[in-house]
Amino acid sequence: MLHVTDYLWEPSRYPIPPVCVLFGGEVFLKFEAMKHLRNQVLDAEDAEFSFTRFEGGSLSWPRLVEELSTVAMFGGGRRLVLVEDADTFVSKHRPELEDYVASPSAGSVLLLQLQTFASNTNLYKKVLAKGFPIDCSAVAEKHLPKWIQRWSKQRHQTGIDPAAAELLVQLAGNEMGLLDQEMAKLSLLVEKNGTITTGLVEASVGSWRSRTTFEMLDFALEGKTAEALRQLAQLVAAGENPVGILAQIAASLRKMAAATRLILDAEKNGKKLPVPAALAQAGVNKFFLEKTERHLRALGRARGMKLLGWLLETDLALKGGSRADPRFLLETFIIRLSHPALKGR
Repeated sequence: MLHVTDYLWEPSRYPIPPVCVLFGGEVFLKFEAMKHLRNQVLDAEDAEFSFTRFEGGSLSWPRLVEELSTVAMFGGGRRLVLVEDADTFVSKHRPELEDYVASPSAGSVLLLQLQTFASNTNLYKKVLAKGFPIDCSAVAEKHLPKWIQRWSKQRHQTGIDPAAAELLVQLAGNEMGLLDQEMAKLSLLVEKNGTITTGLVEASVGSWRSRTTFEMLDFALEGKTAEALRQLAQLVAAGENPVGILAQIAASLRKMAAATRLILDAEKNGKKLPVPAALAQAGVNKFFLEKTERHLRALGRARGMKLLGWLLETDLALKGGSRADPRFLLETFIIRLSHPALKGR
C-alpha cells in the first residue's frame, strides 16, 4: 500500500491508471495529492475543460458513467473526474464500481476521495490490483521532524536543521497543513541555499505577519470585507508572498470544510452531529472551537462544501495557472469568503 508521502516525494514515478482512490483523514496531504494527480492526468492547456468535480452525496451512477464516457474536448488527452466525499456514493454503488474497475474507460481517470477504504472489501482489492489507492493518513508525530526536513528541502527549496524541525513541531503542533505554512514563511526569510535554524523558528513562528494573516481570515469570515482587504494590503506591502498567505489560512479552511462534510454525512445517516463535535473531529484545537464554530455558522454549509474547490482553484492560479495579479486573486478569494452577495456561488 502506497502512503501519500511516498507518492508526493516523486509523483512522476507513478503512472496514473483509470481509477484512483485517495482515502484517509489528513486533509492537507490529500489536497496535495489531488493537485499532483490533476497535473499528471491533464494537459495544462486544456485542464480547465477536461476536469469535472462531483459531490458524492448527490451524484447518480448514470451521471458518473456519462461523464467518464465523454471524450476530452481538445486533443487526445484524458479527462479527470473527481468525486469528492465519495463514501456514501461508494456504499450505494459498490457492485457497479467493482465492474467499472475491471473495465474502465480508457479516456478518463476516475478519482474517488474517501475518508475510509476498508482493505477487506472486493472493491479495495480490485483497486489495489488495477487502480491506484493512496493512503492519506497523517504522519506519526515522532516522524514529523524528519518529514519536515525533507518537505522543506523539496517543496520550499530550503534546508532546516534537525533541532529546528523538532522545535517547529513543538511550537506549531502536528497539523501538517499548518507545518507547511510555517515552512513556507520561514523559507522566505533565509537566503538562497540557506538553512532554517532554531533561532529563526523561535523568532518567526507566531510573528506579526502570522497574526495579521489570521486576523485577515477572521475579518473575512465575519463578513468584514473591507477590513480583511486592508489586512491583505498590509501583508502584500510588507513583502509577504501571496502563495504563502494562502498557505497560512488554508489549514483552517480545510478543517472547516472537513467539519461541514462530517455534519452532512451524519445527516445522510439519520444522525445529528453538533458543530463543535464536527470541528473537533476535523482537528480544530479546543481553544479555537468557539470562534471557529461562529465562523463556520456564518459561512454556511453551501459555501463550506465549496471551500476545498476554491482553495484548489486559487492555489493553482497563484502558481502559474492565471495571468491575473496575485493580489487580485487573493482579493477575489477573500470576497468569496466574506461577501453575503456571493454566498452559494
